[in-house]
Amino acid sequence: MGRPKITVVGAGNVGGTAAQRLAERDQYDVVLVDIVEGVPQGKALDMAQAGPVCGYSTRVVGTNGYEETAGSSVAVITSGIARKPGMSRDELLATNAKIVQSVVKELIARSPEVILLLVTNPLDAMVHVALKVSKFPKSRVIGMAGVLDSARMRAFIAHELNVPGPDVEAMVLGGHGDTMVPLPRYTTVKGKPVSDLISKDRLDAIVKRTREGGAEIVGLLKTGSAFYAPSASAVDMVDAIMQDQKRVVPSAVLCEGEYGLKNVIIGVPVKLGRGGAEQVIEYELTAGERAALEASATAVRELCANVDRLMM
Repeated sequence: MGRPKITVVGAGNVGGTAAQRLAERDQYDVVLVDIVEGVPQGKALDMAQAGPVCGYSTRVVGTNGYEETAGSSVAVITSGIARKPGMSRDELLATNAKIVQSVVKELIARSPEVILLLVTNPLDAMVHVALKVSKFPKSRVIGMAGVLDSARMRAFIAHELNVPGPDVEAMVLGGHGDTMVPLPRYTTVKGKPVSDLISKDRLDAIVKRTREGGAEIVGLLKTGSAFYAPSASAVDMVDAIMQDQKRVVPSAVLCEGEYGLKNVIIGVPVKLGRGGAEQVIEYELTAGERAALEASATAVRELCANVDRLMM
C-alpha cells in the first residue's frame, strides 16, 4: 500500500500553503488542483524541490484536472473567489456555491469514499452545498472554521498572558462570522480557567477581537486575506482524521438534534477520526450561550435558504 492521497482544490494562498504543510508532514501523497494553467504545476514542482532541504520525500502533483485525484482519502476544498468591489453578498454566495458544486461533483466521481473538508467561504453555506451535491453521510462533509476561530482566541490570550500558545485551550462554536460563539468558560491555560487569569473587560475585548479576526487581517493586508492560520487549521483537521486521533475539535457539521439544533450546519465540538466527523460532543451550555448558538444557527439557516434560492 502506498501513502494515502490528500487532494487540495485551489492553489491560491490558502490551498498552496495547505499543500506545502501537508508535503512537510511526509506522510501523504498530495495533489494540488487549480483551473489556472501552470500554477498548480509550478507550485508542486517548487514544493518537491524544497523536499531535500526540509527532509521530506512527499510526492506532490499539480494539475488542472481531476484524474490525478482518484482514490483520495480527504479533499480540502479552498477554491472560490473573494468578494470584489461592487459585488453583492448574493453574487459572492452564488458564484462560490457554483464553484463548490462543480468541484464536489468532480471529486466524488473519482473518489466515492473521500471525506470532504470545506474551507471556502461563506463556510457554513458551502458545507450545505457540498452535503447536498455529494449526498454523502454527514460524517464525511465537514467545514473548517472553529479550529481557526479557536486558534485566534488562543493566540490573543497567549499574548495577553505572555504564555506559549499551545498552553491555551479554547472552544469557539457557531457559524463562521459575526455570530460565532466563543466559550470563555471552556477556555483554559494549562488547565486553569482563563476567567481566573484575565479580567472580564479584557476577556470581552478578546472575544470581540476573535469575532473580527479575519476582518482585522483583511484590513491590514488591503489586497488579501488570512492564509497561514487557515491552512494550518485545515491541515490539523486532516491529521486528526487520517491519524484516527479521535480528537475533539470545533467543526462545522450538520446537526440533527444536538444542542437542540435540527437540520442546520454549524460549528460544534466534534470527535474527528478515520470516519470523519464521528461524533458531536455536547458541552453543557448556559442559557445565554445556548441562545447565542441558536441565534447563530438562525443566521446560518437564512444563508443556506438564500443559497438554495440562488441555485434553483
